[in-house]
Amino acid sequence: MTDPCSVIAAVRDGRGLDGSGAALMAQGLANGSVSDAQAGAFAMAVLTRGLGEKGRVALTRAMRDSGHVMRWELPGPVVDKHSTGGIGDTVSLVLAPLLAACGVFVPMISGRGLGHTGGTLDKLEAIPGFICDQSEEQFRRIVNNTGCAIVAATADFAPADRRLYAIRDESATVESIDLITASILSKKLAAGLDALVLDVKAGSGAFMREPEASERLAKVLVQTANGAGCRTSALITDMDQPLARSAGNALEVAEAIRVLRGEKGALRDLVLALSAECLRLVGQDSEGLEQALDNGAAAEVFGRMVAAQGGPDDLIDRPEAYLTAAPVILPVPVSDGAVAGIDVTALGHAVVALGGGRVRAGERIDHRVGLSALARLGEPVGPDAPLAIVHAPDETAAEIAIAAVQAAYRIGERVTSGPLVRDRICADD
Repeated sequence: MTDPCSVIAAVRDGRGLDGSGAALMAQGLANGSVSDAQAGAFAMAVLTRGLGEKGRVALTRAMRDSGHVMRWELPGPVVDKHSTGGIGDTVSLVLAPLLAACGVFVPMISGRGLGHTGGTLDKLEAIPGFICDQSEEQFRRIVNNTGCAIVAATADFAPADRRLYAIRDESATVESIDLITASILSKKLAAGLDALVLDVKAGSGAFMREPEASERLAKVLVQTANGAGCRTSALITDMDQPLARSAGNALEVAEAIRVLRGEKGALRDLVLALSAECLRLVGQDSEGLEQALDNGAAAEVFGRMVAAQGGPDDLIDRPEAYLTAAPVILPVPVSDGAVAGIDVTALGHAVVALGGGRVRAGERIDHRVGLSALARLGEPVGPDAPLAIVHAPDETAAEIAIAAVQAAYRIGERVTSGPLVRDRICADD
């Protein structure tokens, strides 16, 4: 195939996408030789006809190779994890230093939040001085010296995806599982990983709420990543309630620090499960993971990473000195009962309405605001046990958030929450 129209026609007519066609489209998206009209037509053809496994692998590789692909020479394996997004999901801030403390390297390229889910970079930027935008030279130096770094993607990482991502939004093709897969994996694989673990959420706060949809996405991601040459598996995890007790940038950083210092709970449990899966993929045992949390080794690595990326060198010891509190802090009152259900997406929207997230890319956010002490499924609540604590910029915003949180919780008979890890998807499944 020698021109974009022939590639589009092949996909449209069900003849699929081969390596040369994928490369032509990806390079054209990156350098501008593929027009917006052609990009939109390609996206629609993929949505309506699908690519199949070989086509997905071809597109993922081509989009990865449309820009710079990193290569590492380190005395240990290079791993990462990717989450499909959730509320209170602060796993990255604990997992990266934990794995680094156990001898593997984690060059994590993350994103910002959009919509009801938070972004890892936004959370880190709640730390005064923390710089997410690092040059490749600085990125390499930090990973070499500390074992991990969490940075924003530079313009030369998978540029084809940056263009196609915008086109998908304008052409009503966002839900294409083939394009979702190529978008997620092209950026992750450009980091030069030896192994990748995917955290695919299912439940009321997930991108794909239904278990069947989450399982299908997980299987497609795992097949495609392995087909593209990266050892990959996935855990399907619960998002019928917030993962952490907090939702909001500075509040989630504070909770991550508490977990790094040994606090127990669902966030720690999922970090340990995902970290163990990372180590399994590179042939290492996971016996030392809990010890690295309990003895402060992971916290020490996180502190060094924060300092190396411009933050304070004593954040671990004095988080309250750096993580600014919101001006108005109020409990969310509730009558006696137990938590019988949670609309997790609604909680995410409540945080956005407070100013803690963004509706459109580029909007400024207030790192101070959010929710803490979130009640979990089955827990008793009442006058002495509020649903949550609202952290707001003013009294009016606080009252609106209180009403939103009350509406997001269903109070009734005590229920038992489901398993945190619902399933595990491997390459041979």
